[in-house]
Amino acid sequence: MRWQGGRRGGGIEDRRGMGGGAVAGGGIGVAVLALIGYFVFGIDPSTTTQVASQFGAAGASQEGREGTPEDQAGLFVDVVGRNINEVWAQKLDGYQPPANIVLYEGGTPTGCGYGQAAFGPFYCPADRQVYLDLGFWQEMERMGASGADFAKAYVLAHEIGHHVQTLTGASEQVQRAQQAARSEGEANRYSVALELQADCYAGVWAANASAVSGGEVALEPGDLEEGLRTASAIGDDALQRNSGRGVNPESFTHGSSEQRMQWLQRGYQSGDPAACDTFAGL
Repeated sequence: MRWQGGRRGGGIEDRRGMGGGAVAGGGIGVAVLALIGYFVFGIDPSTTTQVASQFGAAGASQEGREGTPEDQAGLFVDVVGRNINEVWAQKLDGYQPPANIVLYEGGTPTGCGYGQAAFGPFYCPADRQVYLDLGFWQEMERMGASGADFAKAYVLAHEIGHHVQTLTGASEQVQRAQQAARSEGEANRYSVALELQADCYAGVWAANASAVSGGEVALEPGDLEEGLRTASAIGDDALQRNSGRGVNPESFTHGSSEQRMQWLQRGYQSGDPAACDTFAGL
């Protein structure tokens, strides 16, 4: 993926090295917790306030450095984040970027409660910020996903896709539908539709990245395949199998490997958010 030399300005707040707090689970390991806690069960970041209270960390305030990080990983997020926002500024009338993309280590306070790396990258609608512990890139590879730049960018674009859903009202509509659902399985189907739409939105960004940046940010041969490999690796069925559990579609919250690949590719092939109606038929 081409990105070096691209324009900076993705709205970064860097909290790395600020001692954000303990990571839940201790010796269990971040990879296992990310797999079981976030991707399999789809735990909302707001529930981490309960986890954080065990460590006395909830409710603390924390502000990091705003601006462009100088390290390679931070610079990548800054350049790609700007490009994603530029695409959405063209695709969505009145688009406003997330307040910040917050880089942190271990754990950090958020508007949705205490966020922890164990829950994977996430978007908090309460403060309209994306939260990312860059150690997740390594955890992705351990889960069988790609470590290529586009795979990392796909994850970031997916989270900003959730911001788009907040702006369009889709997230609020799903929340109401889940509250009215008659079963956990029905509620989960709405969650799956929301997550698959964010995957599709990531594909929409990828399709338009080069055009809005004048080629500064662009996919190269093989990049889409690396993204599809990652989508397959983080499908609910793949993660359930890898955790030693039986595959239970009723418990899916993010979609199967096949679904995640399908919707990422659909967004890329169309380049149009209108092609991302994952809620049809629900």
